[in-house]
Amino acid sequence: MTPISPGRSRTATLASAVCVLLVTGMALTGCSEEEDPDKGTNGVGRLSAAEIQNRTRTAAKSVDTVRLHGNVVTSGRTYTLDMRLKPEGGIGSVTAGGQTFRLMKVDDQLFLKADAKFWGQADGGAGKDGAKGGAKGEGGASDAAAAGKLAEKYVKVPKGDPSYKKFIGFADKDVLLTGLLTLHGTLATDGHHEQGGVRTIRITGDEGSGGTLDVSLEGKPYPLRLVRAGKAGTLTFSAWGADFALEQPAKDETLDYEGQLPTS
Repeated sequence: MTPISPGRSRTATLASAVCVLLVTGMALTGCSEEEDPDKGTNGVGRLSAAEIQNRTRTAAKSVDTVRLHGNVVTSGRTYTLDMRLKPEGGIGSVTAGGQTFRLMKVDDQLFLKADAKFWGQADGGAGKDGAKGGAKGEGGASDAAAAGKLAEKYVKVPKGDPSYKKFIGFADKDVLLTGLLTLHGTLATDGHHEQGGVRTIRITGDEGSGGTLDVSLEGKPYPLRLVRAGKAGTLTFSAWGADFALEQPAKDETLDYEGQLPTS
């Protein structure tokens, strides 16, 4: 066997040491990258909760359109919403008290579209005042006929009707988001999460009792999921910036209603 010279031994030892350092360094670097949940994100996860809230409000205002889906509890009633919103109005569906109706807002005009059962609740029967230009029912079959005239039409809601004030906010992007994207109490971050396959940073108000908001860490910091304070509902936001058609319904699809709308 050929003896190994001391010089070759030292060289081999040094090479081995360098290899160990390189491998260790690579392992440490890889570990460090895995432990940084904000690597490759938009960076808002590194901000304070107040800064994140401001950034997400700005992002929400920077685009015209959004889809809002979920439920809102107000005045002791639960409303399930699925709305597409833009600055001039919105369109979608609202469910309350077991009844579902279409809701459309175009500028300051508000329209409802529902079935005969919904309109049969109005004024104890749609026939009290009936549709403008339609039959005035006096109960029974007449009420059913009047409700049938309203069914599946876009019924223009009078501005003086209590339902106008109640429902107009569900189709107003600025009013709705300004009110919703505000957490109450002391703000704090609550870790990294995921919503619909998108990485998020969560912020809370008063450790969650004042609401929680998941903000996207990918692309613009749009709000993606809101749990409202006081168990007042949960909403998700999607389709930011995706445009949709919105215009007043045709005249032959529209009726004016002069009675009081259902109070669902």
